[in-house]
Amino acid sequence: MSTVTPLPFVQFVRVAETARARVSFVLDGVEVEALAGDTLLTAILTQQRRVRRSEFSGAPRAGFCLIGACQDCWVRCEDGTRLRACSTPLREGMRVLTQDNPDNEGIGK
Repeated sequence: MSTVTPLPFVQFVRVAETARARVSFVLDGVEVEALAGDTLLTAILTQQRRVRRSEFSGAPRAGFCLIGACQDCWVRCEDGTRLRACSTPLREGMRVLTQDNPDNEGIGK
């Protein structure tokens, strides 16, 4: 019997502060939840393993500096507005796209 636990399909696993209020938002066309006070980056990475794919190589990106100094965590709202996920507070009802074509991939990939 193996004692190895398979990796989750998410990048961040929440182990503390789990009692905060839940906030609903739409990620790549799927309604999901995060917690009040989360940044958009945290909210996304508790749902899937990456924030976006690099426009240059297609490689998955999960943020780099986490303080708003680099260009690694840009995502878009469904209306086309660009957001820096690491410094944008999550708001109820946000509609966020992490890829150009949401039909191509889904949460967990």
